[in-house]
Amino acid sequence: MTRRTIGALTGIVLTFALAAPAVSAPLKVPPAPIVPGIPVEHIKVHSAAMEGNLEGEPADRSVIVVLPPSYAKDKARRYPVLYFLHGFALTDQSFFDFMHLPETEDAAAKQGMEFIIVAPDSYSKLGGTMYSNSVTTGDGEAYIANDVVKYIDSHYRTIAKREGRGLVGHSMGGYGVWKIAMRFPQTWSTIYAMSACCMSPRVQTSEQTKKLEAIPYDTAEGENFGNQASLASLAAWSPNPKKPPYYMDFGLSADGTMDPLVVAKWANNSPLAMASSHVDELKSFKAIASDGGDKDGLTKDATTMHEQLDLYGVKNSFEVYPGDHTNRIVERFRTKVLPFFAANLQMK
Repeated sequence: MTRRTIGALTGIVLTFALAAPAVSAPLKVPPAPIVPGIPVEHIKVHSAAMEGNLEGEPADRSVIVVLPPSYAKDKARRYPVLYFLHGFALTDQSFFDFMHLPETEDAAAKQGMEFIIVAPDSYSKLGGTMYSNSVTTGDGEAYIANDVVKYIDSHYRTIAKREGRGLVGHSMGGYGVWKIAMRFPQTWSTIYAMSACCMSPRVQTSEQTKKLEAIPYDTAEGENFGNQASLASLAAWSPNPKKPPYYMDFGLSADGTMDPLVVAKWANNSPLAMASSHVDELKSFKAIASDGGDKDGLTKDATTMHEQLDLYGVKNSFEVYPGDHTNRIVERFRTKVLPFFAANLQMK
């Protein structure tokens, strides 16, 4: 897949705009180094939630599992699990490589923090499922919260309850954290959204919609980053089983204006719009954290989410740090995110 690139990862900072430039020439992410004593397992998880989707996304999904160094030695011990959601245009493998997860696991263990880290694949034909529930792309929410969690709990020595599970993600994955946490709060006790995208209700003009509608389906997978991200969002948020080949509503009414029902469907998938109706779910978490770089255009919405949670009395922590969308996420995952989960999850 040509989208497994650093260029794709950094492109999300442009936000999902039609005018976003094409992803630059691929700069392939080098494979993550093998770390002695850190087992890495590449598995397939069958997802009932992904069955029958109109886009033909596979129900057998790739998942990478990183195990702590004591896992093979201490066979009576159970471990907390972090589910790490990747960003748009990435796969589980490209995200695993970019984040250097074996090295991160090793460094955390040396500081007394041992987790099972699970990186499930949510790539799609158009670049990502948006971690949403759609007849077109499949139920990307239940795939994570039900199918992957049940598989991991039944095949690994996990602390198989809410107190032992954390949900974290970056960019599209950060968006997924908010949505999946609000829709499946009983699964996780602690969540962390890193540089989340797509927080505000989607806005699209008639002119932009016409340009999207003109993109041939056969060439959509090779479109520039902005167009592909827009198409993926529509497939996830306004699916329509009677409109092949995209199986989505683009949002244009017969009179050339934007269809208010379709626009409402987009808003229904906005974490900022969802928060007010999920206050009890959000208050049920032991700990909530989010962040964003001061040079990342997405941090404005992340700040608004923090303010919304404060408004509704939802305890949460939020940090704006010096950096852009990607240049410090590996470091921050090691120095900020993992200690946050170690302090709030049941560790043994």
